[in-house]
Amino acid sequence: MALGPRLDLRQSQSLVMTPQLQQAIKLLALSNLELEAYLAEALEGNPLLDTAPADRDGDSDGGGADEPGDEAPVAAASGETDTDQALSSDAGTADDLDVDFAEERFHHDSASDSVGLSGEASEGIDFDSFAEHDGTLHDHLLAQVGERFDGVEAVVAAQLVALIDEVGYLRADLSELAAQLGVPLALVETVLAGVQCFDPSGVGARDLAECIAIQAREADRYDPAMATMIAHLDLVAKGAFPQLKRICGVDDEDLADMIRELRGYDPRPGLKFGGDAVQAVVPDLYVRQTAKGWAVEVNSGTLPRLLVNRRYYAELAQGAAAKSKAWLSEQLAGANWLVRALDQRQRTIVKVASAIVKQQEGFFLHGVAHMRPLTLRQVAEDIGMHESTVSRVTSNKYLSCARGLFELKYFFSSGISATEGDGAVSAEAVKSRIKAMIEAEDAKAILSDETIAQKLSAEGHDIARRTVVKYREAMGYGSSVQRRRQKALAG
Repeated sequence: MALGPRLDLRQSQSLVMTPQLQQAIKLLALSNLELEAYLAEALEGNPLLDTAPADRDGDSDGGGADEPGDEAPVAAASGETDTDQALSSDAGTADDLDVDFAEERFHHDSASDSVGLSGEASEGIDFDSFAEHDGTLHDHLLAQVGERFDGVEAVVAAQLVALIDEVGYLRADLSELAAQLGVPLALVETVLAGVQCFDPSGVGARDLAECIAIQAREADRYDPAMATMIAHLDLVAKGAFPQLKRICGVDDEDLADMIRELRGYDPRPGLKFGGDAVQAVVPDLYVRQTAKGWAVEVNSGTLPRLLVNRRYYAELAQGAAAKSKAWLSEQLAGANWLVRALDQRQRTIVKVASAIVKQQEGFFLHGVAHMRPLTLRQVAEDIGMHESTVSRVTSNKYLSCARGLFELKYFFSSGISATEGDGAVSAEAVKSRIKAMIEAEDAKAILSDETIAQKLSAEGHDIARRTVVKYREAMGYGSSVQRRRQKALAG
C-alpha cells in the first residue's frame, strides 16, 4: 500500500478564552490596591484614558473627557436596596461582559467618598504618615559599636552584629569567626561580652539561658539561686516547683519571687526593633444596615475614576495617517473595554458580597456564634455563577462592617451537625465557643478536651474530641496540662 500526503477537512468545537476574557478574569481576582497599580499602568500606556477631577461627581462638564452618554465606571452598586433587591436587580446580571454598555450612565458615589475607614468624616492630611519609622535592630546595634569600640575591636563587633538575628540571638560559632577574621578567640569573646552590654538588654546571647542571665545581671538579681534556676529552665517550663526549691535551696516565697522576676525578662529582645512597616488593610467593600435592609457598597476611594477622552481622540485622528488612525482605534477600543470591564467587576463583586450577607445575616446581626456553614457552591448556585468566579471574587478582598474588618473567605466554613437534627452550625462559631470556654476556665479546674467536647454536645453540637483538639491547636491554645502550668506560673 502506497503512502502519500493528502488534505482533510474536519470540524470540531473547542473552548478558547480570548485575551480580553483572560484579562477580565485577572481583574476580578485583584484587590482594590492591586487594581490601583494596574490602572496606573493602564493610564500610562493609553493616552485616551483619563481620570475625572476630584470635584467631579460623575457628570462630564468639559475638559476633553467623555460627553454625557459615554461610558463611565460604576463605583457604588447597591444604594439603599436590601439584599434580595440587590440580587434581583439589573446591577447583577449573569451575562456581564455581553451587556451593551454604550448607552449606560454611571455614577461615582461611594461610602468612601465622604467617610474614612472608621466611618467618620475625613480629617484631611494624615500626619502619621510623616512619622519617622524606627530603625532596625542591626542599625541600632551598629550605632553603639561606633560609640564603644574602635580599631580591630570595632571590625569584630560589626561582624558579630551582622550575625545577630532579628530576635536578638547570635547564631555563629566563635571559633570559626575568629579563624575567618584572623584574630585570637579571646579577642572575639571579649568583644562579644561588650556587645552583650548593648541595648536592648539580652541581645547577643547564644541561647535562652544566656539571654535571661544577661538581663538578670543588669537588674542586679543574678545571685546563686537565680543562676541555678536559669540553668534549669526546663524544670520551670514543666512546673516542677518542689524540685526547683530543692535545687535552688529556697522556700516557697523566695521561689515565687524568683519566678515573678523571671517572667519580667524578655526572651526575644530583638523584636522591640523593627522589621517591615505594618501595612494597613484597606476594605474593598462596605456593609451597613439601613431601614430597607443591608446596603453593600464598593470602596472606590482607592481607585481613580476612569473616563475615555473622546475629544482627544478626535483631535489626534484629524489628519492622521492610516497607520496612526488604526493605532488610535485600537487604543480607543482598549479604553472602552477597560471601562466596561471595571463596571462588570464592580457589579460581580457586589452581587457575590450581597449573597454572602444574605446567607450570614445572623453573623452581622448577632455575632460569630450565629454564623452558618457556607460553601462556594452555595453562593454560586444562589447567584447563578460558577464556583471559580466566586472564588476569584472572594480572594484577597476585605469587607468592613459594624463588627469589624473581615476577609471574604472568613465567611466560608464547614459545618458541625447538631445533635437534635435542627441544622448545622459553622465551625467558626464552634471555635468561638471553645475559645470562650478556655479563657473563662479556672486555674484549679482546667478543662480537658473530652470535657469541652461533652459541654459542646450538651449545647447541641455533635463534635468529637479529636475535632476539639484540632480547633484548639488552630487557635494557638495548648493542652490542658500546658495551660495548667501556664496558669501556675502566672500565679
